[in-house]
Amino acid sequence: MRLELLQAFLNVVESGSFLAAARRSGLSQSTISRQIQALEEEVGAPLLHRKSPVVLTVAGERLLPHARRICQEWQQAQASIREWLQGGQSELCVAGIHSLTAYRLPPVLQEFCREYPQVQLRVTALGSDRALKVLKDGLVDVALVMENPWLRRGGELVVEPLYSEPIQVLMATSHPLSRYERIPWPVLAEYPQVVFKDGYAMRTCVESHLARQGLTLKAALELNTLEAFRGVVRQGQLIALLPESALVDCHADPGLQVRPTEPPLLQRQVVAVTTRDRYRIPPIRRFLQLAAQLLRQPASDAKADRDASWVSAKFARPRLPKL
Repeated sequence: MRLELLQAFLNVVESGSFLAAARRSGLSQSTISRQIQALEEEVGAPLLHRKSPVVLTVAGERLLPHARRICQEWQQAQASIREWLQGGQSELCVAGIHSLTAYRLPPVLQEFCREYPQVQLRVTALGSDRALKVLKDGLVDVALVMENPWLRRGGELVVEPLYSEPIQVLMATSHPLSRYERIPWPVLAEYPQVVFKDGYAMRTCVESHLARQGLTLKAALELNTLEAFRGVVRQGQLIALLPESALVDCHADPGLQVRPTEPPLLQRQVVAVTTRDRYRIPPIRRFLQLAAQLLRQPASDAKADRDASWVSAKFARPRLPKL
């Protein structure tokens, strides 16, 4: 059934005649008449007694409350979508890689809250693959992840480049590799490493880089939090390859050392991703713009801007499926 048939029916009932309904809707009287006839054919019974003013038949009386409710629901649905497209949403959910949400994202969150105080931000830290999965499933609005060539395939996603950063080596101060100013890859590959769990983009990035040089990753322990990485590496036996932004606090730790590698250098590109339909929403589009503007500063500068206590008090985790 077409909605315009119900609307024509309501116009005739409320105005009292086919002619008045035509004037009210800006259509011809013959068009209104054809619409009522089509509606009567669909319901299988006459709906109006053709007199002046029109009178409802028994079938028309039974249809009237349903027609009003259906048309009202449609109007409310249209109003809701218009409000949503104009930015009238109550929350914005973001999933991002751990080092980004911990060290570089707070200035973006703070500026967004200043511009959109009516929007509740919900932020959670996830690996790139998991963040993209919950974006695809509609559980979050934005994913902050490592660049991946397939993100730009198909055109259904909007990808905003944020920043590029080097991957460096974290080790205990007493570790043999600490004597190097720049660590050669063949030497690095001889030592066991603590790594992200299988499926994390960071692990895939490291494994692929080593493979291109004919080397193999010696994964001795799998973890998924930066705090755990630092705690394990501090014990002295294992090393870790981590992005620069995840190592900011490590430079001040006397038990840890950070070293760059020799060429070929390994970099990771971080991007913000949303779907094309979400990008039409002003708060979501503005969040991506702010991320692009504010996340291009060096990681050391971003650390000076963050306020972890403010973030933990302000933002709740979204209700995501258990990992």
